Amino acid sequence: MVSLRLQRFLSQAGIASRREAEELILQGRVTVDGREVRELGVKVDPRKQDIRVDGERVKPRPLTYILLYKPRGFLCTRHDPRGRPTIYHLVPQFNHLFPVGRLDYDAEGLLLLTNDGELAYNLTHPGKEVEKTYLVKVKGVPEERDLARLRKGIIMDGRKTAPAKISFMRRTLRNSWLKVTIHEGRYRQIKRMFLAIGHPVIRIKRTALAFLRIEGLRPGMFRALTEEEIRKLKEWTR
Repeated sequence: MVSLRLQRFLSQAGIASRREAEELILQGRVTVDGREVRELGVKVDPRKQDIRVDGERVKPRPLTYILLYKPRGFLCTRHDPRGRPTIYHLVPQFNHLFPVGRLDYDAEGLLLLTNDGELAYNLTHPGKEVEKTYLVKVKGVPEERDLARLRKGIIMDGRKTAPAKISFMRRTLRNSWLKVTIHEGRYRQIKRMFLAIGHPVIRIKRTALAFLRIEGLRPGMFRALTEEEIRKLKEWTR
């Protein structure tokens, strides 16, 4: 392992995402060879240096990439004060990995888990415009003029959403299934988009992230990414 930025090493070791690792450093909770480090961008060689978080030694771990089909009724967090199940109940052997983006408690579908903080950062960076595709069930049947608003973007939190790709999959008199593709990751974005046009979301399932698909997995199942998929993801976000 060559020298690399401290926050990147911490994310690769499964301590936190890169953003969270930066916060740990700024809070003074990280030491290198016994010296507190509060500056971002410091480079370290984990093979030769003693790196600790809150006094605990951090050792390098191999980079791991897992695709999980998150069922409904699971949280994308390590612990829940209310005792609800989390994704780590499904994959306890991968509790050092963190999710790339999140799915709500009542949402299901594809979730990428990794300790590669650099890749996670790039996949969620707005400038990379990595697409995520969902199947969304909503109450009623949206009018085309309302869907056109969502396709162009609506004001949310004082900013306009990026254009979305939306198409009907099937519809009844009472509800509709739509395929929705976005590249943003705002808080509960899809639910809020459809609520804005008067059609609350009943169910949501993420089916794709970039070129990765959920086919072949059932709720609660997971698989490791192939070397080719890992290489392609890194090229995708370069």
